[in-house]
Amino acid sequence: MFYHSHLGAEAYFSPITPISYIITQKLFESIFLHKDDTACPAKNFYTYESFIQASKCFPRFGSVGSLSTRKREIAAFLAQISHETTGGWATAPDGPYAWGLCFKEEVSPQSDYCDSTNKEWPCYPGKTYKGRGPIQLSWNYNYGPAGKALGFDGLRNPDIVSNNSLIAFKTALWFWMTEQKPKPSCHNVMIGNYVPTEADIAANRTAGFGLVTNIVNGGLECGIPHDSSVNDRIGHFQRYATLFNVDTGPNLDCAYQKSF
Repeated sequence: MFYHSHLGAEAYFSPITPISYIITQKLFESIFLHKDDTACPAKNFYTYESFIQASKCFPRFGSVGSLSTRKREIAAFLAQISHETTGGWATAPDGPYAWGLCFKEEVSPQSDYCDSTNKEWPCYPGKTYKGRGPIQLSWNYNYGPAGKALGFDGLRNPDIVSNNSLIAFKTALWFWMTEQKPKPSCHNVMIGNYVPTEADIAANRTAGFGLVTNIVNGGLECGIPHDSSVNDRIGHFQRYATLFNVDTGPNLDCAYQKSF
């Protein structure tokens, strides 16, 4: 059991307690109020059971640190995947942050997301590597290693990510948990294990939810004050943190960070 005096009784929590005790099915459904609406193309695709089963493949997810740290990491993960798959809009029923997990693949992609210069993970003829799954896994250089780690051929069969709910959640958690240098893992950032390099310090890449956004999509969203996508990610995170009864921590945006 962990105990941190400054956190009080809430910090009595076994590190081996399943995350299903932290995020129950009831809480999951209250977070994703509209994921199974008829208007959502991913209706009935993303299930609580698949999420919990996928998390068992990554035992450190949501299981490191105090209860507050664990809650905050899970809330941050769910906020990021919500933005990636949201079907919400400003005046949507229950607000714009209640529509996560509405899409399972990118709509009208402008590219096949094939980096032909990457020889380690070569594109397979006729296949596209558009955004799929909760984190919208993209590019051959992500599909290849994700598939290798999770036991499927990501280059030959990328469509499985939008056809199999369990694999979809596994790819999102793989991305979250895996360091891809020079980027740290999102997991290490949220549990306080991020150690910035000199380059990180010079780029103002400080620990917090904003750095996670930088890892996920910093090239398009960071270094831009008041970016709407960044604000949407933050909005989801703030709503979920409230539902988890945990603070968000500092450094929510990446407006003054350079991308990796």
